[in-house]
Amino acid sequence: MAEEVKLLKTWSSPFGLRIVWALKLKGIQFDSIDEDLANKSPLLLQYNPVYKKVPVLVHNGKSISESLVILEYIDETWKQNPLLSQDPYEKAMARFWAKFGDDKFQIPFIDQVLSSIWSVFINQGKEQEEALQVAMENLKLLEENLKGKKFFGGEDWISGSCIGLAC
Repeated sequence: MAEEVKLLKTWSSPFGLRIVWALKLKGIQFDSIDEDLANKSPLLLQYNPVYKKVPVLVHNGKSISESLVILEYIDETWKQNPLLSQDPYEKAMARFWAKFGDDKFQIPFIDQVLSSIWSVFINQGKEQEEALQVAMENLKLLEENLKGKKFFGGEDWISGSCIGLAC
């Protein structure tokens, strides 16, 4: 029996893109379904009734939501071409920085926005100055933690959380 793998996403979502990269790195065949979030499909509502957002991975009729959870599922389900290091510390650091990227670079209340940097471009005046300060602080944190390393989680770009940050 062939495996059924579907990915519900939007063309613009970095969270969906990280799943596309992971599936391709693993060599997994999948059907990509682009969703219109302004007009959510019955399929999206069926497979993610809690959050009603993308990405959603459907594997043999079972759905998984939230991109970082999906990445872990992919890595645990298909063992070839591991996404994360086998070293527990490097794995933990990759997960930390992926979560940091999700938490710090997402504008509250607006799905699918790439980062706090976006706020600099969409605001004006005092709001733009404040957004620039937040973006600079976040970038400084990232830069400090990259010193002497190629990637956050180590020397391997995959375990270095490149996928986690959708960089």
